[in-house]
Amino acid sequence: MFTKPSQRFPLLFVSVAILLVAMWSGLLRVGWIFPTLAPWRMAHGPLMISGFLGTLISIERAVALNKSWLYTGPVLSAAGGIYYVAGGEDIIGALLMLAGSLGLVVIFIVILKQHREDYTVVMALGAVALFIGMLLWILGNSIASIVSWWSAFLVLTIVGERLELSRLMRPSKSRRIMGQITVGIYLLGLIFTFFSSNTGTRIASLGMLLMALWLLRFDIARFTIRKKELVRFVAVCLMSGYVWLGVGGLIGLYSGYRYAGPIYDAFLHTVFVGFTFSMIFGHAAIIFPSILMLPVKYSPKFYYPLALLHISLIMRIFGDLTYTHSIRLWGSTLNAIAILLFLMIMGSTIIKGRKEEIEAKKG
Repeated sequence: MFTKPSQRFPLLFVSVAILLVAMWSGLLRVGWIFPTLAPWRMAHGPLMISGFLGTLISIERAVALNKSWLYTGPVLSAAGGIYYVAGGEDIIGALLMLAGSLGLVVIFIVILKQHREDYTVVMALGAVALFIGMLLWILGNSIASIVSWWSAFLVLTIVGERLELSRLMRPSKSRRIMGQITVGIYLLGLIFTFFSSNTGTRIASLGMLLMALWLLRFDIARFTIRKKELVRFVAVCLMSGYVWLGVGGLIGLYSGYRYAGPIYDAFLHTVFVGFTFSMIFGHAAIIFPSILMLPVKYSPKFYYPLALLHISLIMRIFGDLTYTHSIRLWGSTLNAIAILLFLMIMGSTIIKGRKEEIEAKKG
């Protein structure tokens, strides 16, 4: 099971469906009045982090290891998301998501047994951060108090992947140590949130800022941005994402711990929208072919949703920092439209590439 692309497609389709509901619930939270099932408004974070991103990243890792039993994790994460999408309101969905996050930890245990390097350790710590965040959520902690662990899942996973690719440039020992120090400061901040939310948030934010600066200075995207077509597009996505990670670090350093309000919104979405979805846009042309074994053809249209994502996020952050709700509202809406537009363009290029592949085989 799941060893063939056709068997993995339903799971990927479900994760994207969960993403759509997660965006819908986010628009409900920001102030729009749309039709909804009862828990959607409060399930925005878990749906996005575990239901979509947890499922997607777990699928990607399971594909790389090519072991059917490792798909248990993404199946459980997706099942938890489906439970909330269907209107479930009790702890069952949360327990499924917790089990799914544990499945991702197991995947990385397998990875570490096969290949233990600094970058695999960093990515494994990201999986552990997701599990800790889900556990704290089930234990009754507020979303605001645990969201740093959910963001750590994404930050450490992505930074670990970039550390892996940075090996192609044969970095010096001092450069690698600098990168490890930035991750260490970030982890120190996360741990410190157990003792002081305010201090821990500021230390973690400093770590985010330093990681962003390290990536902007040393990541291979600095060189690939000079290439053409898809390679350049990926590099533009990555470099712009690092900028948003740095902006999030600056906001966190300034604000410290916030449990609600516009500054809280700005801090979260620089990471979850600006950084994370820039990375997703850039890596989609790699992720989708690896999962579905379908070709992705480059299109200049890829830049349209990327530009809209950044412009709309600037609007949203401006609305947050100036307490202008209407600008924040429309910025949030355009965030969702940018993601939808990207999915549509990516889907059309996959279909086009598949048709050309079939025609080439016939010819």
